[in-house]
Amino acid sequence: MPAPRPPQPETPDPDAFEIHRAEVTEGMSLAYIHEGVGGYPLLLVHGYPETKRVWWRNIKPLADAGYEVIVPDLRGYGDSDLSAKDEYDLVLYSTDLFALIHDVLGHERFGLVGGDVGGAVLVDMANRYFDHVDRMIFFNTVAPLVPEEAAWYAERGLSMNPLEHGPTGDYRIRQGRDHQELRAELDTPKRCRQWVRDFYEHRLLASEYSFEEADFEFMVEPFSDIERLAAGWAPYQLEYGRPMSGIPMMMQKTETPTLILYGPDDQVVPKDFPKRCEIAFPNRTGPLVVPECGHFLQWERADVLNRVAEFYFSDLRS
Repeated sequence: MPAPRPPQPETPDPDAFEIHRAEVTEGMSLAYIHEGVGGYPLLLVHGYPETKRVWWRNIKPLADAGYEVIVPDLRGYGDSDLSAKDEYDLVLYSTDLFALIHDVLGHERFGLVGGDVGGAVLVDMANRYFDHVDRMIFFNTVAPLVPEEAAWYAERGLSMNPLEHGPTGDYRIRQGRDHQELRAELDTPKRCRQWVRDFYEHRLLASEYSFEEADFEFMVEPFSDIERLAAGWAPYQLEYGRPMSGIPMMMQKTETPTLILYGPDDQVVPKDFPKRCEIAFPNRTGPLVVPECGHFLQWERADVLNRVAEFYFSDLRS
């Protein structure tokens, strides 16, 4: 018998939250959850292969704690629009989200929470819109690289490549370099869903037994359409020459106050992630290790993230 996992907040029903829509640039509308209106704004940003559903256990607790919780689907994901011109990259994700929270919802200042691709988007937002981001929580993703600190990395035996693949990171090559061949293989909705399910189950991203059968179905359902699944591969294609709208601001120190969390059961994010964050975030708290947790920290240890976020941003609620 497996050891019981730490109890987690109750997972709301799939239709528990109203889905809103807003145009953030011409021809591009994002879908988002918007709860706790009037509190301090927190933008929760998913990664891949996730949608806004990965935050389902966080939305109500944070809204009840006095936060205005804004949870979008990135362009091409979930209920948001696909790009008619196949335009997807970290800078576009970042500018879309700033348009949503600043231009549409009218917030001058806000906090950010995210991991995986969402974590990379947060770093770009924090550097690109420095005067608007108060602080952020950052977990299980690619740490920013600071080229001028090459000696610091060398002294600690760290390479200058923060994208080095973990033991199950072959998907980055398949979705990046070989995406056309992979697309041809995933020729039914069932095969698309199975590809995504493997990330939650067999690829060892998550801590064991973090997801039950109903959870798998909830997470993978938005990826039944190959167009939406393939849209999420765009960041992995940047390593292989995919055109970018701009250079993401991830090659510098991020001065925004940042709480670094790390789920150590993640077998995809390199184990040196916490160490790399020490040089990348001068105004950091942590890195703090969250036990019995892997890549999907906001779901696997919602009990920890919800309370940590509640306190980390608490002085900003007034």
